[in-house]
Amino acid sequence: MRKVYNLEDLDCANCASKMEEAIKKIEGITFASVNFITQKMILEIDENRFDEVIKKVIKTCKKVEPDCTILM
Repeated sequence: MRKVYNLEDLDCANCASKMEEAIKKIEGITFASVNFITQKMILEIDENRFDEVIKKVIKTCKKVEPDCTILM
């Protein structure tokens, strides 16, 4: 399942890159893209594990960029 999320308060392109790399390591993620310019995150997640995986994504993003919010 592919979904696009808006991001709020993503501070820099370096943070976006770090978030993207960290998200790609989460089991259940088949594609991840974090774009600083558009403030969007595109995720492709195993549909059967969506709730479990999205919680890990949110936790991972907060570790990399505590001020950034994923608008669900």
